[in-house]
Parts: sequence; structure tokens; C-alpha cells
Amino acid sequence: MAKVYNWQLGREMDYRLEEAHPDRQFAAVFNINRCIACQTCTMACKSTWTFSRGQEYMWWNNVESKPYGGYPHHWDVKLLEMLEKANPGGQKWDSSQRGDRSPYGTYNGQTIFEAAAATGDENAIGYLPTEEEWTGPNLYEDTPKGPAGVPGVYHTDGAQLPEHNTWFFYLQRICNHCTYPGCVSACPRNAIYKRPEDGIVLIDQERCRGYRKCVEQCPYKKAMYRPTTRVSEKCVGCYPRVEGSDPLTNGVPMETRCVATCVGKIRLQGLVKIENGDWAEDRFNPLYYLIRQERVALPLYPQFGTEPNIYYIPPRWVPRPYLRQMFGPGVDDAIERYTNPSRELLAVLQLFRTTQTIIFRYEIEDGELVSETEINGRTWQMYNDTIIGFDRDDNEVVRVSVDEGIIERGQQYQNSI
Repeated sequence: MAKVYNWQLGREMDYRLEEAHPDRQFAAVFNINRCIACQTCTMACKSTWTFSRGQEYMWWNNVESKPYGGYPHHWDVKLLEMLEKANPGGQKWDSSQRGDRSPYGTYNGQTIFEAAAATGDENAIGYLPTEEEWTGPNLYEDTPKGPAGVPGVYHTDGAQLPEHNTWFFYLQRICNHCTYPGCVSACPRNAIYKRPEDGIVLIDQERCRGYRKCVEQCPYKKAMYRPTTRVSEKCVGCYPRVEGSDPLTNGVPMETRCVATCVGKIRLQGLVKIENGDWAEDRFNPLYYLIRQERVALPLYPQFGTEPNIYYIPPRWVPRPYLRQMFGPGVDDAIERYTNPSRELLAVLQLFRTTQTIIFRYEIEDGELVSETEINGRTWQMYNDTIIGFDRDDNEVVRVSVDEGIIERGQQYQNSI
């Protein structure tokens, strides 16, 4: 086992392969608070990539209802139980060690790689889902958690923010294109690799022999076996769009299909610079700002140790212990920042789903004060600032203001049946 540095854990960890990093890293932020589970992202991915024979149960993108849903069923609960069994009570964080290089503190528990190493295995703990667990990607959709955790049973005294008594939320999932992927570590054929130009993880279909080690050891279960071809497949990060080779892109990097079709405007995808194995400071890249500067977006199950590159703005209404298990110790600060956003954060949030072109840099033009209120006992002001997004070649691709205004339809356009 090699020693690699995982900035999400705030320490070095064991990994089968030597540390290696791309020039830029594919990354995205999903705002859970905005998702309406319309599944437009799911069907956009399905109709583009997994519509053929043998791919019927392949959902590279899916939206699942938590706390009960999952695809494959209960994928995260099973792995969390395996980690707990390997190191009972040891999955703890030391938040006192927080700093610029380790913004969440230090994780003192075992990762999926370290739990396996403790038994002499050079890969990672994992499991192969049963056939039944691959059915029903929308299992338990819109199922709330009521008193004593009983599905469908409601509280009689109502609910209010910041936490609902009866609650559920939608979790949007694609391959995390991890920095230290479990699938890459697991493959005995070395058929899986990270692209050096953008960190997208791909499977070489000619080298793959369908051993399904990637399916077993991807903690997020985003590598999937195709029985008709007897090889594994996974999300390809819509790499022709990301690299600018798709005819629609006009030669500049473009967002993936699931991101570009998002009705709820919850997704923002891009590329971040990598230097010396870590994110290079890129203050006005919107992803760098949201994840490393403002720290309002968090990784999914960072304790697994893969350093996932899809980040989430946590939902405000969900009990905090559940969210801390899912997103780590940065949850409380992230929700506070989102609930009471800074002037710059409010402007950056307007960039979600405004253009299909990947935004590499933004600028903000100050606007006038348009609103003043009180949030959590503090005065909060909203300014009608304008945020401008630029593509890879520094061309302006979007310009949007914070206050969108109100447009009234004239009488000649009345709805009718």
C-alpha cells in the first residue's frame, strides 16, 4: 500500500496505487435544497448513454429519496455497517485540526482502503449487490421519516425550519470521478484509469474482462456490469462535451448532459486546477469559491477515503446528525452560510444552470440595495449585483443579476382550457 494525501480527511491514508493527479479535475456542486426530483437529469443521461440492450438497469445518474431510498438498494447503509464492523466506534472526526489544507479537520477512523489493509487486503472493503438490489431505482421515493423512524407516519404538531419533524430529501448521484477511485484500485486488469487532462475516470472496454471488482469496491456503486457484453461500464463524465470536442460545444468545454438539462437549476459543473496534488488557489473559479473558499458545498461520505469530486449543499431541514454522517463535520457551517449567504455567495449561486458552457472565472458588478430583513437574529441585506461568467478562453458567456424582477403576462395571454 502506498501513502497518499487526502485533503478531505486532513491526513495521509493507505491506497494501493502511488499518488498521481491530473492537470485539472472534473468537479461539480449540487444544491440539494433546490431539487424537485423531476428526474430530467436521469432521463437525459439514460437517453444519451444507457438506452441499449443490457443497460436496462444501468442508471449512471439517479435521484434517490433519503433516508430510505438508494440505488442499488441501501448501498450506503451496507458500507457504513462494514466500516463500523471493521473499526467499532472509530469513525470519528477531530474538527479542532481544521485549516486551509484540511477544511473539515482530521478523520481518525478507517477508510475503505485502510479497513481492508488491516486484514491484509491491498484493495478495499466492498460487496456485490444482489440482482434484487439493482431493481427499482426510485424505491421509497417521497417516503418521509416520521415518529420513531416509521415510514409514512406523520407528526401531528406540524413542522418548521430549520428541521422538519417529518422529513426526507432528494440525493442526486453520478460517478464522483474520485481522486483515489475504489474502482481504479480494484481492477486486476488495470482497465480503469483517470484521464490526465481532466480527471474523468473511464473503463477501457477492450481490457475489461468483467471480473466486477470495480462494482464490488466502488463505495458509491457507480460501476455497473453489462451482461450482454460481459464488461463493466460507468459514467463517462460526458467527456466529449467537457473537452470541447462535441460539435455542440464550438470547441470550448461544455457541461455534462445531466447538468445542462437540470430543471431545478441545482447543478454547476466545471474544472478546477490541480498543483502539487491539491487544488490550486483559483479564487474566482465558482467551484473553488463554493468548495474551498466559502465551504458551503461538501463531499458525499468523505470517510470512505476516495476523495469524491461531486459536492453538495446540504438540505436545511434534515436532522444534523444524519447529515454529518453523510457529508462530514462541515455541515453546520455550510448550512449557516447558505441560510444567511454573504453578498458574494448570493451572486455566485445565480450561476447555476445559466449556460451550458463551463464557467472558469467570474466577476461581480455591484448593484443597489434592494432588500433588508433579519435572518437568525442578524440583519441581512440583498443587493442587486450582476455576476458575469467567462469560459476557458476568457470570453463572457453569461451575465445575470441577483434580482430577476417580476414580469406580468398581459390580458391577451390568459390561460384557457
